[in-house]
Amino acid sequence: MSAQPTAPKLEDQLRAAIRVRDYALATERSYVHWYRNFVRFHRRRHPREVGADGVREFLDHLALERNVAPATQHQALCALLFLYRQVLGVELGDISDFQRSRRKPRLPVVLSRQEVARLLAAVRGIEGLVLKLLYGAGLRLHEALRLRVKDVDF
Repeated sequence: MSAQPTAPKLEDQLRAAIRVRDYALATERSYVHWYRNFVRFHRRRHPREVGADGVREFLDHLALERNVAPATQHQALCALLFLYRQVLGVELGDISDFQRSRRKPRLPVVLSRQEVARLLAAVRGIEGLVLKLLYGAGLRLHEALRLRVKDVDF
């Protein structure tokens, strides 16, 4: 008995489609990661079975339960669109009615004058000098660490 050749796994087909299009290795890793998460989310059902409703459900899950950033949700969407269009040859149609992730407001942490004074007084030596340069001159860390004596005007 001769064994029938089996079709490549869907993940291998996804990788091949990405490589044929000469996408970056990081993109391949990301798309495979989202493919795996998507399949796990749907309890290992084939993506053809879950279709557009399954994609919407997964994207809602990312936004509402996992609280991912908008860019992360968009990356997952791009990976799934690529899977369905380029690998499975399925057009999902309009899937824009999923819950979008919201950007969380970032509040800067600002020290009071007293806190800054205590911090600068507590740090001595080279570290203290670098910290005082960071604070007093508004330098970034890599800028302060790359300073040379000739760069400083005494």
